Parts: sequence; C-alpha cells; structure tokens
Amino acid sequence: MKNFLIFLILLNFFWIDPGHTRPFRPIRAEKGMVVSADSIASRVGVNILQQGGNAIDAAIATAFTLAVTYPTAGNIGGGGFMIIRDSSKRVYALDYRETAPAKATKNMYLDSTGKVIKDASIRGYLAAGVPGTVCGMWEAHKKFGTLKWAEILKPAIRLAANGFALDEYKARIFNAFKQEFQQFPATAQIFVNPDGPFTKGYLFKQTDLARTLKRIARLGVKGFYSGPLAEKIAKDMQSHGGLISLKDLKSYRCKWRTPIQIDYRHYAIYTMPPPSSGGVVLAEILNTLEGFHLHRLGHNSSNMIRLWVETERYAYADRAFWLGDADFVTMPLNVLLSKEYGRKLRCKLHYFNAGVSDSIHPSLPNFKEKDQTTHFSIVDQWGNAVSNTFTLNGSFGSMVVVPGTGVLLNNEMDDFSIKPGQPNSYGLLGGYANAIQPGKRMLSSMTPAVVTHHDSLFMVLGSPGGAKIITTVAQVISNIIDYRMNIRQAIEAPRFHFQWKPDSLVLEYNRFNSDTIHNLLNAGYAILYDKYMGYVQGILIENRSSSITGWSDPRSNGRAIGY
Repeated sequence: MKNFLIFLILLNFFWIDPGHTRPFRPIRAEKGMVVSADSIASRVGVNILQQGGNAIDAAIATAFTLAVTYPTAGNIGGGGFMIIRDSSKRVYALDYRETAPAKATKNMYLDSTGKVIKDASIRGYLAAGVPGTVCGMWEAHKKFGTLKWAEILKPAIRLAANGFALDEYKARIFNAFKQEFQQFPATAQIFVNPDGPFTKGYLFKQTDLARTLKRIARLGVKGFYSGPLAEKIAKDMQSHGGLISLKDLKSYRCKWRTPIQIDYRHYAIYTMPPPSSGGVVLAEILNTLEGFHLHRLGHNSSNMIRLWVETERYAYADRAFWLGDADFVTMPLNVLLSKEYGRKLRCKLHYFNAGVSDSIHPSLPNFKEKDQTTHFSIVDQWGNAVSNTFTLNGSFGSMVVVPGTGVLLNNEMDDFSIKPGQPNSYGLLGGYANAIQPGKRMLSSMTPAVVTHHDSLFMVLGSPGGAKIITTVAQVISNIIDYRMNIRQAIEAPRFHFQWKPDSLVLEYNRFNSDTIHNLLNAGYAILYDKYMGYVQGILIENRSSSITGWSDPRSNGRAIGY
C-alpha cells in the first residue's frame, strides 16, 4: 500500500497532461525580474533593479548590454519597439523603428528589367535603414528613467572594454558566419579570430564599441546622431554606395504612439500599432478565436490547430494588403481591430478542410490608399513593466561594422515591399502600403506585449522570429488564458505557424504526435517543419500569490533572473 501511495504521488508530480505540457516550475521572485536572451544582460538588468533603478532603467541597461554580448540581434545600429506600463497603470508605446534614408527610392532593389537584385536588401551598405535604438533608449530614459544615464551605460561599457567570456553558443555562431564576416574588413576584425575558431571561454573584447558607448554615455542621443561618430557612419556609407547621410542621422526621431488594446476573455493585451503589424494581426487572431471554446478542443489537437490556421490565413492576408507606416498610409484600423470584424471572419472560416490562400482577397471595401530579433521582459518592485523587442533584422544585420565605431548596422530595408508580390527573407508578402519611401518606417512583425487582468499587471512577453513572432506570442497568451498553463509550460509548449502565403502549415519538428499530423494531412494541409519557432522571454504575475514568475525559452540560450 505504501509503495502504491508513493507511485500516486510521483504520478501526480510528473503527470503530462493531454496538451503535452510539462508541469515544470518557472523562476520565482518577489520584487523584480529580467528575462532576456542573454544571461549576462539579464544579470545586468537585475543589478540595476537592485540598485534602486526602475524597470525602464533596467531596460536601457539590458538593451545596451545586449549590443555588446548578443550582437546577432542586440544592437545600437538597429531599432525596435517598447511597451511600457508604469506604476500608475498607464501604458505607452515607443516606436524607435528604423527609417528609410532620404535617398531611398521605391525601385532601388530592382535592376533595369524590374527583377530583384539578389541580396541587395540583405547584405552590405545598401541594406541599412537609419538606426533608432539609441534614440529609443534616450527617449524612454527622458520620460521614465530614475538613475543617471551615464550610470546605466557603465556595465555595457565595461563589458565591451574588458571583454566577456564566450559561451559555447556564441563561439559557434561567430564561427558559423566567418565567411560572411570576411566580406567586410571592419567586421572581420571583430568577429573573426585570426588564431583559429573561437572557443568557449575566449575573452571577447570590443574596444571601438566601448569608445562609442562612452561617447553616448557622455553626450546622450547627440553622441550617436551628430558629431564624429555620425560623421564616420555617413562617410563610410558614401564610400561604399550606402544611402545614410549625416542629415538622415541628425533628423531621425523616435515616436510615442497610442498602444493597441485587445480585450480577450476579460484580459487586456497592450501591444504595438503600425508600423508594427503585430498588434493588428494579433487582434484579428484573438478576436476571431474568442468566439470558440478553445479549451474544449484540446491543446494542439488537429481541430484546434485547423481553427488557428484558418484564422491566421485571413489575418496575414490583411497584413499584406493594408498595413504600413501610419505616417505615410491610411489604414482601416478601426475595422481590422473590431470585434465585429472578428465575428465576420468566423463566418468565413473553413471548418472541415483546408482553405485556399489564393482564393482570399481582403474582405473589406476597396480602400483608396493603400527570425534575427531579440526580446526582453522586465518587471520592478513598483509595478512598472517593460516589454521590448529590437533587432538588426537578419543575424548580424547587414554584416557591416562601421570602421572605428564597433557599430554593426541593420539590414531592415528588406522589411519593405521591395517589389509588390515579392516575398522578403521571411517569406512575407507586401503591397503598396509598405513600399519604400524616404523617411518611412518599414513594416515589422515585432509584438512586444503587456497583459493586464482586472487592471492589475498579469503578463509581459515577446519573441523574435520574423513572421512567426505574432503567432508565437498569440499561442503563449492562449496557453495561459485558455489552458491555464504557468509561464514555463506556456513557453515550452510545441508551436505551429501559418501566414497566408506560402500556403503551408509549419510545425515544430518532432513536437506533434503522428495522429495530429495525419489528421491535418487528411484535411488537405501542406505541412513543413521547423526546428524552433520563436524564443519567448516572458513574465507572469500569479493571481493568488502575486509572486513574479518568469521563464526564458529553452529554444534559445537566455535566462530569467529575479530577486
């Protein structure tokens, strides 16, 4: 009898539920937490919190540290979006997305015959938009920061100047891109080891970047967008056929925008408006799915996945047709974000077999105007929360380091519709709403999100992943709200993705059972496989205990640290 009781206890502890989630416990904290894709950056952020800084101070320190320790996506030569919920429960959306240079033209990546020039928008000087990260961090600090700007940047400066030990993951990534780095001498000088492959424990120093960060610490936003540093960027651009000028840098501005609020089953989800497509597409998905009892279908069952896929088919079609920079194009956001539109989409869904993407045209009246990223989530002891996603776009962006600066530039120009109907590097299609124009911000899928419940902070999350960001964030939110998972279970659960075109359902490899796959194939879905989808960094405030729980996606190499 005793052995049987022990068996029941162990069975209860290790029980795998029908949704294939695991009851593993997340990291817990009482006062504050930082969850990022890099353990060094997470520790820096928590140290700022422990020194009395708020979540915004910690976000700035984490962001600049990621520019040093996570150069595949962390950056000062890129841009992104930040959602802030302050201790007074007000929510803000900060847009520091890159912009197209003044000399950019609609057909700049097409040859004389109208064909796309291979890799022109992906590699090299012509691929870079005007960076926004430094402006974004400065603007956030100016509005919400409590510690001195120079103090917040000290950890990043120290890590760049004195170096940090490479882990196995970073050493492997640097070595994998050696051939690409060697196309650009200033890049190779930093990221190629002349003595052979990088190994775990190698002390990685970036002296030029340290000097750049010292200048930004001393002069603030002016230290990057004007003076000697900006002149070096402009001169290097001019010498290599790039378009970013000194005037482009001096005239760059980040913007405070009104966040999108999505009400889903009595939870409020705050996220980014255009030029992020994340908020609009997330709203369409959740507004449509809200009409169904998802928990009754079973987590990640074939019926549940089909419902999501048919919803995403319409949401991503609308993304391609309507969305762009709100400063340049008019979009029917009131319609796309409405519950009524979600109800209309429910009536169009295919319930018994796969829909056909080629048959879909956005179901609105004609309108006259028409995966390397990183995220961190932070909560402090006063209830301030930051959800920040920023990027260089591809791994190491354009691969261009401006000589003498240590600044790695983005390749965000590829996120424009370089030719209507031509997919970008993530397979996303775009139309005229996202065509290249000088000063315009390119459409993005980044979806930083803050969730509240009964006006109390509930969740902070986001993810990299290109086109898969939105579906990744949506599934984690649903996992928690619809299936009552904890933050670790919700993040570790298997994921799937569909984006209208290409007309294929993508599943994480070896994460779904054969019956589910068989049912999906029988329903007419073409299935592709991906090893991983997204690297979610999430924080959940548990309702009963009010304790802070967090988890860094094991699909990446990050860490959740609290105190």
